[in-house]
Order: sequence, then C-alpha cells, then structure tokens
Amino acid sequence: MTRTPTALLSPADQERRRGLRVMKGVALGALLFMAAVFVVSFSLQQTLPWAAYVRAAAEGGMVGALADWFAVTALFRHPLGIPVPHTAIIPRRKDEIGRNLGEFVETEFLRGDVVRAKLEATPIAERLGAWLVTPANAERVVGEGSAVAVGVLRALSDDDVRDIIEGLAREHLIDPEWGPPLGAWLSRILESDAHHGAVDLGFDSLSAWLTANRASFAGLVSRRLPAWVPSIAARLVDDTVYTEAVRFVAAVRADPRHPARGAIDGYLDRLAENLQHDPVTIGRFEDAKVAVFDSPRVRELASAAWHTAKAGLLAALEDDDSALRRRAVVAVTEVGERLMTDAALQRRVEGWVVDAAVFLVERYRHDIASIIVDTVERWDPEETTEKIELMVGRDLQYIRLNGTIVGALAGVTIYAVAHALLG
Repeated sequence: MTRTPTALLSPADQERRRGLRVMKGVALGALLFMAAVFVVSFSLQQTLPWAAYVRAAAEGGMVGALADWFAVTALFRHPLGIPVPHTAIIPRRKDEIGRNLGEFVETEFLRGDVVRAKLEATPIAERLGAWLVTPANAERVVGEGSAVAVGVLRALSDDDVRDIIEGLAREHLIDPEWGPPLGAWLSRILESDAHHGAVDLGFDSLSAWLTANRASFAGLVSRRLPAWVPSIAARLVDDTVYTEAVRFVAAVRADPRHPARGAIDGYLDRLAENLQHDPVTIGRFEDAKVAVFDSPRVRELASAAWHTAKAGLLAALEDDDSALRRRAVVAVTEVGERLMTDAALQRRVEGWVVDAAVFLVERYRHDIASIIVDTVERWDPEETTEKIELMVGRDLQYIRLNGTIVGALAGVTIYAVAHALLG
C-alpha cells in the first residue's frame, strides 16, 4: 500500500502517526515478551512444574496477540500481503462505508425534530445581537456585504440593465393608458377643491413675473399698429396693456370667486371628463406620452442614469470610510442592539430561523447527506485507509495489547482447569 507522504500530512496527522508507531511498538513488544516467556517456560516445565502454568499463560498471550493483530490489520490491509478473504475491509468497502455513514447522518441528525429541538434550545437572536454590536463584527458584516454587492454590480451587463429598465418603463409607463386614470385623479382633486392652491400659486408667480418684466411689454402691441400712429400713442397702448394685465392678475388673486377662476375650473372639469371619456383627447394625450417617454433621448437618459448610479454605488461600497458604509455599520449595530433587548423581535427572528432551517433540512437532507457519499467515493482508497488508520489506529493497538493480556489469563485459566480435572 502506498503511504501518504509525511510532507503532505498536517501537523496533527504527523503527531497521530508518531503515537501510532509508539503503540504498535508496545503491542509488538508485548508479543515478543510473551514469546520469550514461552520459550523459557517451555524449556523449564519438565523440571519446574509451576513453569507449565507460565507456559500456558505465555502461549495464550501469544495466541491472543496474534489474533488481535490479524483482526486489526485486516481492517486496513491484507495481513503480510496475503489476500485472505474478508481482509483489507476499509479500502475494499470504502464506498459502502461512505453510503452507510451518509444514511446514518441523514436519518439520525438531519431530521426536522432534531434540528428544531436544538435550535429552539439556543438563544439564536440574542447571540447574534451580541455578536453584531461588536464594532469589528458590524464592520465585517458591512464589508462582506459590500464585497458581494460590488461583485454583483460588476457582473451586471450594462446593456442588460438598460434593456430591463426600458422593458419596465414600457410595461408600466408607455403601454398602460394614462388618460382615464389621470382624468379620474383630476376629477377627485377638483371635487375636493385641492387645485385652488395650485391656481393661487400660478397667479402669484404670474404677478411676480409681471412686476419684474415690465420691459417685456414694450412694443408688444405697438409694433403691430400702423406706422402713422404717433409713438407716444403706441407707448400709451403698451403701458395700458401692461397695467390692465397687472390689474387683472391682482383682481384674480384678491377675489376667490373671480370669473377667471371659474373659467379655469370649467376648463379643468372638461379636461378631466375628456381624459376619461373622449377618444380624441385620450388619443392625443397618449401620442404626447409616447413621444416623450418612447424617444431615444429618454432611453439615453435612462442609460446615463444607470451608469451614474452604478459608478456612485461602486465608489461608496469600495470606500471603507464612505458615508454609505458608515451608515450601514450604524444600522447593523442598531439591529444587534434590538436583537439583544427586544423580546418580541427575538421570538420572531428565532421563529424564522427555526422554520427556515427545518424546511431546508426536511427538503434537502438527502442532498446534504449525499455530500458525504460523493466525497468518500472520490477519495483514493489507500489514502483513505491511511487517514482512518491515523485517526483510530492508536486506539486499536490497545486491542492488541488487551488481547495479549486476556489471552494470557485465558490460557493459564484453561490449563489450570484442565490440570485440575484431568490431572
């Protein structure tokens, strides 16, 4: 059998190998001791009657030592290289052992009731909270989460994201009809008089604009008058138009029941009605919507917005001192504090964890146990035998030692009983 090179063994395996060699030496020494005692006692038993008892003990000790040596060796290899039936059990039945081990783990450990009992007896939420409130752990959680998020962002195809954004925009913005819902929404606003604030804001803005832009009225009307009209009369016309506009806006602002407000209300009522029921108005509105949202510029804007958001997120996630990372650490710490003090939250979290764990175990326990089976099947038989022998071989050498002692006691007992009965 090819031995695992010492250089490939872990420090713990190397220590186990030294212990195994020591115990093998002790067991072999016990066998040789029994053999030496047997030779001496056999030669003296004719002259010293009590030496026959010693010979019987030594003979039984040798038989027990050899039998147990054969049994222990047969687990790992053919004794003396002879292919005796039912020897080299581990390398020959490695796969079967793996299957039995996997079945044992699946039926005895990966059971819903076992997992539930263990988890329900463990204060999961409180322990998790105590772990999260430690600054180093909170930073670690945020760091690992940021690394995952960065990997996901970098793996995303910009073209695919753009297509998804366009698809969502088309599905939720362009394809649905806007007219009837918008008309119904406008009707509710008009019924509750909620639009009066917007109208007031509009006239306030118009008044401010008129005050700041009197020069815009110069020539507004006079340039359209005949050339023979005197310039002073033309300026008077422009001033009159401006003054009347200012007075009109002021009158509307001052009178909540001004006819202009009624005209605006009437227009909005008709618009709300037409948006809901007039096919022509609905069609024109939909055409305008499609022209705005289904244009190349809008698609370019969506793409640019994604690139900007992605670059900003990547920069914030990769910077340990970014505001996003700092806020995330604070948030994780606060979650940990709540998990330690909020009994209701603890019960909810532990219920989620227990239910999720039981569900996963019940649903995938065969797949989990198959990891053991598949792993054992991939192992090299000789290396597997070597590793198992290093794990349990030292204890098995005690079997050889005990076999020597028990054999010696059995040998002398059998000889004494036979001598008493037949002597």
